[in-house]
Amino acid sequence: MYIVIVGAGDIGTPLIEIATAGGNEVVVIERDEARAEAAATKYDCLVLNDDATIKDTLKDAGTDRTDALISTTEHDATNIMVCLLAQELDVPNVVSVVHDPEHLNVFQQIGVNGMENPQRLIAEHLYRAVKRPSIVDFMRLGENAEVFEITVGEESSIAGYTLAEAGTEGLLPDETLIVAIERNGEEPITPGGETRIEAGDSLVIYSAMGAIPEVTDVFGHYEDHAGSLRNRRERR
Repeated sequence: MYIVIVGAGDIGTPLIEIATAGGNEVVVIERDEARAEAAATKYDCLVLNDDATIKDTLKDAGTDRTDALISTTEHDATNIMVCLLAQELDVPNVVSVVHDPEHLNVFQQIGVNGMENPQRLIAEHLYRAVKRPSIVDFMRLGENAEVFEITVGEESSIAGYTLAEAGTEGLLPDETLIVAIERNGEEPITPGGETRIEAGDSLVIYSAMGAIPEVTDVFGHYEDHAGSLRNRRERR
């Protein structure tokens, strides 16, 4: 692809690295001279040390043949202006970082895909790593529902059962689905009723209640109770 990346800061720089490593033709627009020089020195891409909120700058970057433009500056107002100009220049795919959640609706109204506050997402993942140590990765859906990855522990109540047996025995909480199973590093398994769960399996789970202890307990991860148990002991 031909990709224009606006901004070579904390978010833009790793994006430049990923995009160039993927064999894409990349043009970077960075207003700060030092950042522009650093990107030009380190990565195989064209770097324009200029202001992306000026239409002629975007034209110089080759927006007439651009597949996608990604705006990553630290300021939402700048990103909005860049995206509006990119749309005016008929760039087919325009994406932007959104730092203030209250501005997300603005990006949606102008038809731009927004990535909400990356720093907050990182903080949420770090907090989850402490609060729910059994969860490998997760994605929130709506208010409570989550899709998450978890490994089946040796003490799991569901280990050794098929999904049909687990359903009959009531081992899985309501509105909890096992979506995929990864076993011994092989291709993921799409489970059916006769699929047997084994200790060590890595499961992708959908839970309408989220990754709460009542759900993670089923897979043998009682460590998620550690914080609440410690709090109860301290109150005594």
